[in-house]
Amino acid sequence: MTAPTPSQTVGPFYGYALPFPGGGDVAPAGHPDTITVHGYVYDGAGQPIPDSLLEFWQAGPDGSTAGAPGSLRRDPVTGAVLGRNGVDFTGFGRVPTDADGHYALRTLPPGTPGYLSVCVFARGLLHHLFTRIYLPESAEDQLLASLEPRRRATLIARPERDRVYRFDIRVQGGPEEETVFLDFG
Repeated sequence: MTAPTPSQTVGPFYGYALPFPGGGDVAPAGHPDTITVHGYVYDGAGQPIPDSLLEFWQAGPDGSTAGAPGSLRRDPVTGAVLGRNGVDFTGFGRVPTDADGHYALRTLPPGTPGYLSVCVFARGLLHHLFTRIYLPESAEDQLLASLEPRRRATLIARPERDRVYRFDIRVQGGPEEETVFLDFG
């Protein structure tokens, strides 16, 4: 009998190789328009998930989806990822949750389309989940219009203070409404 593969077990095995330094710093360092989106990932019982990983993709403020390929720096000897160069807007981020299930992303407000795409990897999920984060000021599109208000609210980040938004992800229903997830199958 062979050992199970990662998709046949609860894992998470991705936490060893996928996160990289500065994975949540999508905006160039010191950019005046930087916003922070943060929150928690919760399971069906309402408990934080401390070992999940979130990937983010988004359009730049001008609507461009090109990003800045090649912005990761590597150690010339070992090839290990040292982090981003801190200068370019990449449109991509990868953030693990901490021991309390919290994550934080520093980015620029997305242009059209006005949302951040999110891919959720977490314990107990054999296949990742896809969702979106809409900022309140850009929360209008065909997907949102198709949802009843209660479900729509699970996709809209809440402003906490100037340039800081809270967006919690609930992978199952429970004490709160489950986040709307998208099916690209």
